[in-house]
Amino acid sequence: MSDKLPQKQIVAMGGGGWGMEPDNPLLDFYVYNLSGKKEPKICFIPTASGDSEDYIERFYQHFVPKPAHLSHLSLFKPSTSDLKTLILNQDIIYVGGGNTKNLIALWKEWRLDNILRQAWEEGIILCGLSAGSICWFEEGVTDSIPGKLTTLQCLGFLPGSNCPHYDGEVGRRPAYQQLLSQNLISEGYAADDGVALHFVDEGLTNIVSSRPEAKAYYLEKKNGTVLENTLNPQYLGS
Repeated sequence: MSDKLPQKQIVAMGGGGWGMEPDNPLLDFYVYNLSGKKEPKICFIPTASGDSEDYIERFYQHFVPKPAHLSHLSLFKPSTSDLKTLILNQDIIYVGGGNTKNLIALWKEWRLDNILRQAWEEGIILCGLSAGSICWFEEGVTDSIPGKLTTLQCLGFLPGSNCPHYDGEVGRRPAYQQLLSQNLISEGYAADDGVALHFVDEGLTNIVSSRPEAKAYYLEKKNGTVLENTLNPQYLGS
């Protein structure tokens, strides 16, 4: 019996996947293949969207057309009181976009944050886009409060901060840079739509994209100046 601990894996997407580009499944294939299973068990958590029924239906319709056992967890209409067993029985947890502030509050109320941390530590792959990307970091740039982009304290599975939709929403890049320049957020990663950051044991090990020109970035502050370091992903297409 091996004493080796399982790899802790998180795939944080700036945007894309079945939820944004159902005709471009490259990021979803990437996550699917990480499981190493012929028919992985994949659970969608749509808390940030208020458990939108349309969003749930699109998950079942548009997730990768490969063999899988698909399910979802609704906190507004839970199918079970035993969330721990449900989550720890999965191979992949996929978190959707929406209001990250509400997601964090509800997860903590249901103690789902603790269950997801256990799942991560046991080697269950955590992934998601937008809110489902921000939530895993210490901090994120969020539009959860209408009318402005602000810093949000998140779960802290991964160190630093995160900003999705870096090229997809016009205010994201200047907001992230301004927050960092004012010491209102920590250094961290930004991702264009179509880019996924793959972390293993808290370290960034791979960057992939479903769009040829999409990029990732690491933002840091040196001598009072915000530096945006471009990180070139591996394009998953032909």
